[in-house]
Amino acid sequence: MPMNFARTGLLLAALTGIFVAMGALLGGATGMVIAFVMALGMNAFSLWQSDKMVLRLYGAEEVDANSGGEYYAIVADLAHKAGLPMPRVYVMHNPQPNAFATGRNPANAAVCASTGLIEMLSADEVAGVMAHELAHVKNYDTLTMAVAASIGGAVSMLAQYLQFGAMFGGHRENNNVGWLGTLVAIILAPIAAMLVQMAISRSREYQADRLGAMICGAPLSLASALQKIEHYAHNIRNEPAEAAPATAHLFIINPLTGEGMDNLFSTHPNTANRIAELERLAQEMGAAGHAPGGATPASGPWEGRPTARRGGPWG
Repeated sequence: MPMNFARTGLLLAALTGIFVAMGALLGGATGMVIAFVMALGMNAFSLWQSDKMVLRLYGAEEVDANSGGEYYAIVADLAHKAGLPMPRVYVMHNPQPNAFATGRNPANAAVCASTGLIEMLSADEVAGVMAHELAHVKNYDTLTMAVAASIGGAVSMLAQYLQFGAMFGGHRENNNVGWLGTLVAIILAPIAAMLVQMAISRSREYQADRLGAMICGAPLSLASALQKIEHYAHNIRNEPAEAAPATAHLFIINPLTGEGMDNLFSTHPNTANRIAELERLAQEMGAAGHAPGGATPASGPWEGRPTARRGGPWG
């Protein structure tokens, strides 16, 4: 675990270094200082506002013990087991089964599941998914990814500025690296930033899988949930995520339906590898359960409830 935290710290430092280098390319030593100050400012903004922005983006609605039903009770039980403050609990009306966590620290965290996830997964699988999200909260991954996303976005912004300046001949007198250096920065800097973000996200997903499985006590339930979500995510479009792909790293499974080249730049590890790790953990823990089976719809944790005029499983 300490090695993973150290690796994440190094990757964040690399991401900041890319941004500062872009600032130096634009304005020398002064640009470097300005870029560093900008990075601090953007990080501060993202820490305080990123949770509100992403929840608003996905049209998430907060639920409580009354309106959240068994879904809320599952989160409350898992938060207690994890030794975490009760997070705010949200539901997003989205047919794709998926979930994410956000917030700058455990005291200000929020978890959000889609209606698709609650409707297609069993209660044990929902618990596995929400335990994974609470593991992100416990590990402060929500903070890490907010910082990574803000700096990565800033690198892309500077690259676009450089491209605009190159097209119209701007800053030639201050450009000591020439057209070739500028071109390399425009093309490679955003790619490098994206690759660093991917490395951070993938590392955190494995850790959240492991800790989440230990919180819920059922690695195979989480493994089964991952397999089902992976299947449905490729067949059910998540329109808000498609419109804002920079938020894809927040979800437990990549919500984008892209194929081919898109998969080369996935922010998530291979799902089969994640399932294999969970199966190994189940053997270590001596966990009982069923191996992940076919991705067939489950009735969800509200099985047996009246269906007439039902506004969702939490109603």
